[in-house]
Order: sequence, then structure tokens, then C-alpha cells
Amino acid sequence: MFTKLLNWVDDRFPFTDTWERHLSKYPAPIGQNFWYLAGVLMVVVLVIQLISGIWLLMSYEATVEEAFASIQYIMRDVDYGWIIRYMHTTGSSMFFLLIYLHMFRGLLYGSYQKPRELLWILGWFTYIILVAEGFTGYVLPWGQMSFWAAQVIMSLFGSIPFIGEELLTWIRGDYMISGITLGRLFAFHVVLLPLALIAVVFVHIIALHEVGSNNPEGIDVKKHVDEDGVPLDTVPFFPYDVMKDIFAIGVFLIIFCFIIFFFPDGGGYLIEYVNYEEANNLITPEHIVPAWYYTPYYAMLRAITFPIGPLTAKFLGFVIMTAGMVIIAFVPWLDRSPVKSIRYKGMYSKLALCGLVVSFFVLGYLGMIRPNPLRTALAQVFTALYFAYFLLMPFYTKYEKCKTVPDRIKLQ
Repeated sequence: MFTKLLNWVDDRFPFTDTWERHLSKYPAPIGQNFWYLAGVLMVVVLVIQLISGIWLLMSYEATVEEAFASIQYIMRDVDYGWIIRYMHTTGSSMFFLLIYLHMFRGLLYGSYQKPRELLWILGWFTYIILVAEGFTGYVLPWGQMSFWAAQVIMSLFGSIPFIGEELLTWIRGDYMISGITLGRLFAFHVVLLPLALIAVVFVHIIALHEVGSNNPEGIDVKKHVDEDGVPLDTVPFFPYDVMKDIFAIGVFLIIFCFIIFFFPDGGGYLIEYVNYEEANNLITPEHIVPAWYYTPYYAMLRAITFPIGPLTAKFLGFVIMTAGMVIIAFVPWLDRSPVKSIRYKGMYSKLALCGLVVSFFVLGYLGMIRPNPLRTALAQVFTALYFAYFLLMPFYTKYEKCKTVPDRIKLQ
């Protein structure tokens, strides 16, 4: 009966073909290591965020008068509401941690090079949507840090010459951050951005399975196939990669649950302590700082302290911060290296990638602490180092000496 039912479905919808192409028989390259686990773990976190978000939505009220109180109601009176909320707050941090690891793996092994340029762009869109989703969700608790972080970020649009003030008013829907602004961010967070995120992730996975997964060697596995046309250096996704992913998911969920039950606020990094206070537009926190996953770009924003002609320092900082995210999308066209993997690239590429990682961590730290002249100077230096990785890439990747790439994947 199951076979008959499956055949009936297959006659009307390509269920079996889709299952075999994208799951059971999908040829996954051998030799994929730890760095390749971030992708599947992000799918797990996406499911956690969607389910926990729907549950929170049932008790949350998107009004200035009730938003903060509804969060307290969820935490104190809703059955297991505290677990659901901590799942959502921890999930947001895990999502960004995993996508940063995923992006680093792409830079490490050249997963953006031909024919995966579109795949990289789709991944970048996923990151930008996630940035917007994280920001809108960060405001919804309507705590002190939520309100004032929104005030700082939204005020950046007001620094745009000529149209800034009108654009800022249009974005807020009012002359100041109010209930209208909260309602707009709520609509974006629970409707528009999740739909866009799911759609882009779906297309990203389809595009991945069309061009094939990369591997740490950066070798095109489609060059060597057997008599059935299956690449020799691959294994079926099921059961080989599935069993590895299940183990990784189990370890990840143990860590995830440990944070939820024993370290939910992350020492003030996952949930800032000042955000346990209700938003008050008459009292400014002593130190305004965004969530940890935005702090590298926040440090870039604060690093620009000088105007250029009619352009204010605030506007130039906004431009640099935005450029820090946008420039990532152009990596496929900046890299001129004949090889993909960092294993076979020259010393210049390795040093440049190390410089990028160091600058990102240093900027992340500087974005968390109070600025002073020394820290501002350091932020300027490491912002320049961050952009140097991308802007100099066409030169050091073209002229460096690379190693010879083997024809086949060799298991280590």
C-alpha cells in the first residue's frame, strides 16, 4: 500500500526524484571536516527560532504600554515560557555564531569561486536578512538597551545629506521612536523577514545541490566519475553525511541546552543586564552597545570621528559600517587566485585571512567597551586592516605563488 501511495504521489509530484536528488543520493564530497557542519546546524537553529517565535507571539503584545510587561508575563506566568524565550534569545546568538563560521569556511576553502558565485551571493543575502531580523527582534522586548540601540541605529539614516531627516521620519513612522515604530518592527520581524529568510535559504540549498558542494581541497569532484556518472570522490548524503550530521546536532543541542539552563544571559552578552529595565526615553544608559554579533561593525561606525567637507563623521561612519557588510558580497570577483583552498594558496592569502580574523575579533571587543582616544585609534587601524583583506585581494591573490592542487581528494 505504501508503494502504491508513493507511486500515486510521484505521478502528480516528483517526490521521489526530489528526495533522491537533494537528500538520499546527493553526492557529498568526501573529506569534509568540522567547518562544514555549520550549514546543517543553521537549519536546526532556524527551525528552533520559528517554533519558539510562534510560541512567543501567542503571548507578546506589540504596544509601547504592554511590550515589556508581556515579556515579564511570558517569563513568570506562562507555563515554560522562560524556556521558550531563552530558546529564542540563545538561538539568535547561535544563528550568528554559525553564520560567521559558515562565512569563514567559505573564505577558507574558496567556496565562492566559479561556479559558486551565485551561491555566495545567496548566502550573503541570508546574512543581511539575518542582520535585519536580529535588529528588529532586539527592539521588541522594549528594554532600555533595546530602545536606545534602536535610537542610535535609526538616527544614522538621519545623517544622510539632504534627505536624512525626511527618510528617518518615514522609517520611524513618527517624529520619534514610538508605538508606530514598534509595530512596524514587529511586522517585519514576524512576517516579512522570516518569509524572506526561508525563501533565500531554500533557494541557497537548491543552488548548492545544482553546482555541488565544495571540499577542503577545492577540487572539482565532477571531473572524475564512474560508469554511472557518479563522482568518484563522493558518498551518498544518506546515510554517510546524515549520520555525521546527527552526531553533530546532538552535541550542538547539548551545548545549546546547557546555555539555556545554566547561562541564559551569557554574562550580559546574550541578554544585556540593562535590558531587564523597561525602556525610558528620558534616561539614557551609561554605555549603549548593540548585541555582540554587531559590535565589529559598531566599532567601525565609532572609528570615524572626522568629517570630510560637507559629510559629517556620523554619516561617514554609517557608510563605512555598511560597506563592511556589503564588500563581502564582492569576494568572488576580487579573488584572482588560480586555486580555491587556503591549503594551496600562497603565504599572502594566509596572512591576509589571519589579519581579517584578528581585526574582526579586535573590532568586536572594541565595539563592546567605552571609547577613548587610544581605543578609537585602534578601531581605525583594525578597520583599515579589515578592508585591506578585501581591497588588496585582487593583487596578492594574483601574484602570490600557489601550490599544485591534486587531481583527486586525498583523505588525511
